[in-house]
Amino acid sequence: MRPLLAARTRRARPPYSAPRSAAPRSGGSPLTSLPPLPDQPLSPLDGRYRAAVGGLADFLSEAGLNRARVEVEVEWLIALTDRAVFGTSPLSDADKERLRALYRDFGQAEIDWLAAKEAVTRHDVKAVEYLVRDRLAALGLDAIAELTHFACTSEDINSASYALTVKRAVEGVWLPALDSVITKLRELAEEHADAAMLSRTHGQPATPSTMGKELAVFAWRLERVRGRIAASEYLAKFSGATGTWSAHLAADPDVDWQAVSREYIEGLGIDFNPLTTQIESHDWQVELYDHMRHAGGILHNLATDIWTYISLGYFAQIPVAGATGSSTMPHKINPIRFENAEANLEISGSLLHSLSQTLVTSRMQRDLTDSTTQRNIGVAFGHSLLALDNLRRGLDAISLSRDVLADDLDHNWEVLAEAIQTVIRAEVVAGRSTITDPYALLKDLTRGHRVGAAELAEFVEKLEIGDAAKQRLLALTPAAYIGVAEQLAR
Repeated sequence: MRPLLAARTRRARPPYSAPRSAAPRSGGSPLTSLPPLPDQPLSPLDGRYRAAVGGLADFLSEAGLNRARVEVEVEWLIALTDRAVFGTSPLSDADKERLRALYRDFGQAEIDWLAAKEAVTRHDVKAVEYLVRDRLAALGLDAIAELTHFACTSEDINSASYALTVKRAVEGVWLPALDSVITKLRELAEEHADAAMLSRTHGQPATPSTMGKELAVFAWRLERVRGRIAASEYLAKFSGATGTWSAHLAADPDVDWQAVSREYIEGLGIDFNPLTTQIESHDWQVELYDHMRHAGGILHNLATDIWTYISLGYFAQIPVAGATGSSTMPHKINPIRFENAEANLEISGSLLHSLSQTLVTSRMQRDLTDSTTQRNIGVAFGHSLLALDNLRRGLDAISLSRDVLADDLDHNWEVLAEAIQTVIRAEVVAGRSTITDPYALLKDLTRGHRVGAAELAEFVEKLEIGDAAKQRLLALTPAAYIGVAEQLAR
């Protein structure tokens, strides 16, 4: 047997080729012959987590984008006829309402129509233009058909549509979800404002705080970034093929097309960018996504801190009837909400960073990299929204273990070393003590080993300091050494 084995090991390895389907060892069929599954979503956002993020689909899906495109096209028609351009007359209120129904009642019929038309045109915005023209004919408004998409480039329609959909997604879905987390943090901060806890700077016992104050820090940080997100601009351009209004002026040089465009865009409830190339430069998107990523970083910090507090026993998780923590260890309640939030914030943060990096650049007057990139806005928002949903649920399912906090403090009296050496310094300055290097004195007493209440009391009794200072130190406990933490939390 040995010569045969040796010969096999010396044989030259063939060049790489795609592996053949392995035949099953017993029963079944090769993987390649497995029947296809019924139509299934590839992304978990459209499958497992659809219920948590579905609200974004009204705005950031392909259908949501197309509905906004129809809205922009229709409102442009109305704006032009309101100005009676080229001898037209303003539409009646009834006709305006029938036109607006094209996007207000946008549904499966329009989705299917656009899919069929785009399969022919190979151009999504052109398909929308044809849809509007088709509906104008059905409404008996053929006379204004040539005003559909008048003097527009696709990016006039797209920039306004993305500004509308992103604004609505942020203000109608994402910010309310963030607000729910902030509100819960504020409630917990108030509830636990006086709950003294051992701090752990660098993971080591440190000057005590309160759980309420530590949660209030996160609420404060998030509110600050939220204000910046809420103040975001949502910019659109409406200036033609290269941002010069050339076609507009060729059609009628006597119209102030810049003013018309500004009034139209601002009438949609978004902001106007007057100076662009063929595309709106996306800087507002970069700013928004960077602020959202910043908020995500704070939320990630919250998730990991709460996870750690649970690990330390500071928070107990409230059991959910029928839920399973571990498939093999019945006692476990895993902090899955915070772990899920952590992972989704990392995915969202990466996507938001990629959006910012890509959208800030466009070659010359236009390239198409932004088209594919912007179609992933909903994915980035979805993972962020899913994280917010998990954080809100997770915060609802924890209970503070005040007895654990108290026990932890009682086992770490050495954290009062800071207070003692600081008081000694004050006494030296006041002329009531001649102690030299108070820091070193306390360092020798406490560094690297535990010191209990009795040892600290004995040490303080022997200090050369004023009686009032000595009595303050003797009355001090780790649980009482929290400064203004309670006030800060409230």
